[in-house]
Amino acid sequence: MDFKEASARLKARQAKEAQAAEGAQPTTISIAEAYRLRGKMVGVMLRDARLSAERTLEDCARLLKVTPEEVEAWEYGDRVPSLPQLELLAYYLGVPVSHFWGTDTLEAAQGRHFDIQAEYLALRNRMVGALLRQARDELGMTLEELSQGSAVPVEQLQAYELGETPVPIHELTVLANLLKKNVSYFLESSGHVGEWLAIREEWKHFTGLPEDVRRFAANPLNIGFIEIAIMLSQMPTDKLRRIGESVLNITM
Repeated sequence: MDFKEASARLKARQAKEAQAAEGAQPTTISIAEAYRLRGKMVGVMLRDARLSAERTLEDCARLLKVTPEEVEAWEYGDRVPSLPQLELLAYYLGVPVSHFWGTDTLEAAQGRHFDIQAEYLALRNRMVGALLRQARDELGMTLEELSQGSAVPVEQLQAYELGETPVPIHELTVLANLLKKNVSYFLESSGHVGEWLAIREEWKHFTGLPEDVRRFAANPLNIGFIEIAIMLSQMPTDKLRRIGESVLNITM
């Protein structure tokens, strides 16, 4: 059963349940069949998450101290993992645990294809090269000057700027410093990979906040307060000062 078929069957099942709730006569489905279908869907979503994270059956098996055959049985829906096992897999595969009982696959949501890596790398190498050239032009620096400061031959720098050769990260760090840029200047900033990297960076900063601040921000009931804070942060200074003065007058 592939992703689309399994998802379609589950959605059909949900539609029948909704129809039953409205008082219509539903089609009779045995409890055993319902369990079987749900097990299949868990397997579909597990395989989707594993492939998206580029992990093998053996990787997941080692994590949970089970056999690869056991994990494969889960993916086929012949067996079903427990919640604690899914929690560890969610952490390991980088998905929320609710992914495993949803219907939207990562493949569908991201338009992910497993044959685009080469095209992506080639495009990114050209983009990094263009950014190198742009930063160098902004400083009015010649290739010879950049070569002298970095000890990278001029011909090699030209190949980097044309995207013909990928820039090793240790050289990119030195070049960025000479061009008065941070390495983050060269990071992907759009597309699914860029969005994922940005989210990971934001998450890193979020986890560095004090625990009480994280707990407050993570509570959906506090969204209104956060939106007010955002609005206040974007206000002109004079208007913000008037609001502060008004609040002070009220409290006096």
